[in-house]
Amino acid sequence: MIKLWLERGAWASTRARRYFSGVYPEEIRRIGVIRHAALGDMVLVRPFLSEIKRYFPNAEIVLSVVSNYMEGIPYDLVDSVHVTPGNQVKGVSVLSRIKAAREIGSVDILFDLADTTRSRYICFFAPAKVRIGMSYNPYLSRLLLDAAVWRSDYVFEADNMLHTLMLVGAKPLDPMSFCWRSPRDGSVSPDARILYFPFASTSQKMWPIENWVELIERSCRLWPQHEHVVLSGSQAWEKAVDILETRFKVRPSNLVFEEPCSLDQLTKIIQRSFLLISNDTGVRNLAIALGTSTIGIFFSTVPYRYWPRGGEHFATFRSDGSVPSADDAIELMSERFSHEPS
Repeated sequence: MIKLWLERGAWASTRARRYFSGVYPEEIRRIGVIRHAALGDMVLVRPFLSEIKRYFPNAEIVLSVVSNYMEGIPYDLVDSVHVTPGNQVKGVSVLSRIKAAREIGSVDILFDLADTTRSRYICFFAPAKVRIGMSYNPYLSRLLLDAAVWRSDYVFEADNMLHTLMLVGAKPLDPMSFCWRSPRDGSVSPDARILYFPFASTSQKMWPIENWVELIERSCRLWPQHEHVVLSGSQAWEKAVDILETRFKVRPSNLVFEEPCSLDQLTKIIQRSFLLISNDTGVRNLAIALGTSTIGIFFSTVPYRYWPRGGEHFATFRSDGSVPSADDAIELMSERFSHEPS
């Protein structure tokens, strides 16, 4: 049988306690997972999905996604995908949303890893024996869920998702596994590329361009043995050469501007690189999953949620919430290089 492991850090209803006391992990046949999010958040759900497969070996897994965020869906870790209408679909009626919610089908366990209005439709209307989520709102959780782990801004989000499995007795791998289909093979040398990604999903997350220019110019001088590569984004306005090239007084000889590319091509570039410096973006989460060292630049979002606390990953932010300087980033880059054996 499944024991619910909780004291004060989670909650479970009588219905959940009764259900799990009479079932074994091997008896679970179908699990729904709601993850309505963009690329970076899709990357972070991979350890959770891989642990579901380990703990519930006979379960079919259906992943619910939203139609305006379809990039990076982990098809390799799920059996089917349920798509609910996103922001680009206008005029969706309440009845249509209810119908879309029910199309996920009957499940034994439904995990809500989104905690959004759309995910609440699914929690309320989808046929599920028990519903588990991670939530900021304990009162709403008791209305829509049968068990919940409290969501935190101070825990790496991939860990927070795994907490919902720990609630039912799973023993996640440590370190967590992203089960990437083409994992980094460890052959990347310390003098490989240094990558920079100066874009983000919103302008509020974007470090000022003049800071990027200063950082890149100084990094190219400090670490001349490296090729320094500025990545472009997928949007038309995220072409790095158009945004940055004219801002350099003298373009460093070891600086390269990468053209926009597909997700598969971006994955290969990151896998062959030593370090990525980035805003709070999905590209950084992708690097984390691929095993490439990262430095994240934070000032408008809480860094702890997207900062795995390991020796390969750093976050630059100021305790007063002001924008970090190029000096702050250079200091972390120097610290990262000091970890490499000479």
